[in-house]
This record gives sequence, C-alpha cells and structure tokens, in this order.
Amino acid sequence: MDASPLDLDHLRTWIGRTETAEDQLSEQTVRAFRATLDQDPGSPETGEVAPLAIHWCLSPPIRPLHELGPDGHPARGGFLPPVPLPRRMWAGGEIVHRDPLRVGDRVRRISRIGDVQVKHGRTGPLCFVAVHHDFETARGPAVSERHDIVYREMTPGRTGQPPEAAGGVPEADLSEIVEPGPTQLFRYSALTFNGHRIHYDRTYAGEVEGYPGLVVHGPLQATWLLHLAARLAGRTPETFRFRGLSPVIDGAPLTVSARLTGEGTGEAWTLTADGRVGMQARFA
Repeated sequence: MDASPLDLDHLRTWIGRTETAEDQLSEQTVRAFRATLDQDPGSPETGEVAPLAIHWCLSPPIRPLHELGPDGHPARGGFLPPVPLPRRMWAGGEIVHRDPLRVGDRVRRISRIGDVQVKHGRTGPLCFVAVHHDFETARGPAVSERHDIVYREMTPGRTGQPPEAAGGVPEADLSEIVEPGPTQLFRYSALTFNGHRIHYDRTYAGEVEGYPGLVVHGPLQATWLLHLAARLAGRTPETFRFRGLSPVIDGAPLTVSARLTGEGTGEAWTLTADGRVGMQARFA
C-alpha cells in the first residue's frame, strides 16, 4: 500500500466514492432465503412482497478469486479504502424502509463511502468506515442503509476471547431460540456472496482470527432481530438501528428477543447461551 499505516488523511480521500450494481429479486432467491432461515420456501409469485432483509442478498460485490485477500474479502483499495489493519468486522448500521421490495423487482444498489474515522481501543487502533447503500426499484427508493465496518489488529491470543456476560437484560415481550450451525452459516455466506472465512472455515477462524468457532454473521443476526421486531410491532419498522456488541459463535442456542418500549417503538437483542448480548437493535 502507498499509504503509511492509518494515514487518515489518505484514507479519507475515499469519502464520496460510489459504486453501482443491479440485480433481479428472483423467486429462487426468495425460496433460498426462506430455506436458509429454516422456513417453508413456498412458491413466491411475481409481485408479492419479499422478506425483510433480503436486500443483503442482492448485488453483493463480486470479484474473481485472484482479487481476494487472505480473509476471503475483496482486496482493499478499490471501492473500500485500503485500511492497513487485518481484521474486518460488521459493527452495525441502520436500515430505513421506504417501499417494500417485491418478487421480480429489478433492484439497483447505489453505494457511497460516507465517512472514515480512526479511534483507539483496548486492543489498539480501530478504523471505522461508514458505507451508505440505497436500493431502488422502478417504483423509486426502497431501502436505505448505513453499513458500519470496523477494522482492527488481530491481537493474537485475545481476538476470540468473549467479553464478560451482560447484566440487566430486559424482560422480552417475544423471544425465540435459533441454533446457528455450519450449514446455515455456509448457506447464508453463499446467498450473500460473503467470502469471509470466519463464517465457514473453522481452521481459519480459530488459528488465524482467534475465534473459538465459526462466527455468526452480523446481518444474519440483524435479520432474525428485524423479523422478530416486525412480528411484535405488527408492521415493518420504518427504521431499524443495530450494532454488534460481542461475537456470536456457532454450536450453541441463541435467544432472539424483542420488546416494545412505546407506541410502535422497541428494542431487540440476541443473547448467547453464556449470557452475552451479541447484537442489540432499536426500531420504530
């Protein structure tokens, strides 16, 4: 890389860069998405409303194998800034629903680098990149999203260590148990064309990135939370903000919970078997 480590001025020159891609929301994609969530795939018909959070399956970045980094992500320095920190994580984001995506829609994704910031945490420097995505159909805007990515050092021997158990978890109005395993994580990686090896390569996840198992995708957790929030509220949330607090590892039950905090507003969270909050969200 041309830039010195964490040359913020250089990294911030990426702000404003855009990328556009198009995709078709096919019946097959809907069926595969439902099956991956362990739901009846059904027989979706053109024009019917598609499941929430299916936009993460549309227009993913596609690069040939020789353009991937050792972690399975596209090499940096193209659309995303060349952050010289090896470990990349989905930190959270915000979704705004404007118009339902429907089966058969031709969907355009317009992405833009919104911000690049550097902070310092307990394990060293952290670089946050905010990416804004707008998904549009022939009817107009459908979904707007801010995707927060964080880059950090590997910190051998500490990377996979979970934080202390959470305290003061509120009482839920609605909960369900999911049991993420390697087949589901592999299917979701395939659906979203996510090559990050922590989700399907157990040896890499443990020996390179220091996790005690396969890592459950941030957007998969957000999908469970969003679906539960919609069921509890009786409608699609207009806004859905979420952030990851702790890695969720496969092989143990995960409790997905939500509660209402006001008229049409609420919060949701995933709770690991050892009492840690993996992801929390607020919706309205």
